[in-house]
Amino acid sequence: MPRNIIIDTDPGQDDAVAILLALASPELRVLGLTAVAGNVPLPLTQLNALKVCELAGRPDIPVFAGCAEPLARRLVTAEHVHGKTGLDGPDLPAPKMRLQDRHAVDFIIETLRREPSGTVTICPLGPLTNIATALQKAPDIAPRIHEIVLMGGAYFEVGNITPAAEFNIYVDPEAADIVFKSGIPLVVMPLDVTHKALVTRPRVEAFRALGTRTGIAVAEMTDFFERFDIGKYGSEGAPLHDPCVIAYLLQPHLFTGRHINVEIETSSELTLGMSVADWWRVTDRAANALFIGDLHAEGFFGLLTERLARL
Repeated sequence: MPRNIIIDTDPGQDDAVAILLALASPELRVLGLTAVAGNVPLPLTQLNALKVCELAGRPDIPVFAGCAEPLARRLVTAEHVHGKTGLDGPDLPAPKMRLQDRHAVDFIIETLRREPSGTVTICPLGPLTNIATALQKAPDIAPRIHEIVLMGGAYFEVGNITPAAEFNIYVDPEAADIVFKSGIPLVVMPLDVTHKALVTRPRVEAFRALGTRTGIAVAEMTDFFERFDIGKYGSEGAPLHDPCVIAYLLQPHLFTGRHINVEIETSSELTLGMSVADWWRVTDRAANALFIGDLHAEGFFGLLTERLARL
């Protein structure tokens, strides 16, 4: 039986690669994509989600537009990383697919109420606005969610948008706080692990060597995306943050982490959006997340390249 997932996303080159990985994997049944404002504003993230489905040859996947603004703050975006479209690099055609009429939040609520309890996994790849809004609007869905596997936060790597905060959490810390306090089983892919998923030059060329439209587009995305991170971190390539979420669903043995308490800072000017992870278990706060710290990078890129070859 394939695993039912909803991908909540703000594409983003790394989001796009995560979506392609999911759509290339028969173990996963993508019930829908829900777009949220994050890397770029909502009109672009919803457009990019449609483009990625068409790139994968999957115009059957329903795409829903969600929240355009964080719960309580002005939107912060990341064009400086992803380019003005959010998906700079490849030249992807305007999509023929259309957005669904329903709001993403309503789709999430209706899907969780319709599907058998405990059979749907939520995969947030951006700010958690849509997920928190759904939980606020329909508290009854929380116990029905099998788990939430998300990309967000950081502990040892600290921050990438402020000295203390990772971008997805920082954009909507109030939403993150709601999700982390929800009692839903959480698996968190922080910068601590995603910065180990580096697209080195040989790995980019392996994508390009697939020779398919998808393989070449992914190589072009990572070519564009990496210029920022190589300049910032002096690393060998860009981290592929979001595909870690999908890879974990497919091959969890590639990842290691700890079941710990993670709290989100929502009031400090200095550390707003910080994910305070009790990695050393120095408090008596109850564990609420499996916080991933490491991955087997060769296995991760082997999986990614093998799956992208199927599209």
